[in-house]
Amino acid sequence: MFSDKEGEAAVKAARMIIEAKVKGDKYPDIDYPDRFDKKMGVFVTINKHPTGDLRGCIGYPEPIFTLKMALEKAAESATNDPRFPPLGEDELSGIVVEVTLLTPPEEIDYENPDELIQKINCGKDGLIISRGPYKGLLLPQVPVEHDWDEDEFLSHTCRKAGLTAKSWRKGDCSVEKFQGEIFAEKEPVGEIIKKELK
Repeated sequence: MFSDKEGEAAVKAARMIIEAKVKGDKYPDIDYPDRFDKKMGVFVTINKHPTGDLRGCIGYPEPIFTLKMALEKAAESATNDPRFPPLGEDELSGIVVEVTLLTPPEEIDYENPDELIQKINCGKDGLIISRGPYKGLLLPQVPVEHDWDEDEFLSHTCRKAGLTAKSWRKGDCSVEKFQGEIFAEKEPVGEIIKKELK
């Protein structure tokens, strides 16, 4: 989907926005690749280095903004993820920035739980599960990082939505899947690589 150069541009842009937001500086003028003018979904993740502990993750799964606008909004918001205290300036040298560029979510049509499991691929798909006002999303890298199978992935996405773990088995949840390409710093302000999910 994206070249290494485009992925590198996305991560560098996210890092610049994060640093400017935390320091209270004016946002820099960023020269984006042309493709970033298209509407796309994106998530920006901030992890502690070298532990890999999550420090913030915010994004837009639907292609409602241009990629450059979604990237800037997500990077800014990730510094103030409501699950954590606001990111401090003293933390900037101890974090790595990760950007996941997303395909549009597609609803999965299924008759029963077994068929649903067959239509999900851990290591490739991200999930969105919703029922009424409840909605939860997990990125494609999450089940790989936790060594979950498809059943566990569905259950944890339900929990993220505020539902019971096995709500997906009742057949009254909407389940969507999407794919993502992940680019990340290897170390703070370091080399940017494309992450391959095993």
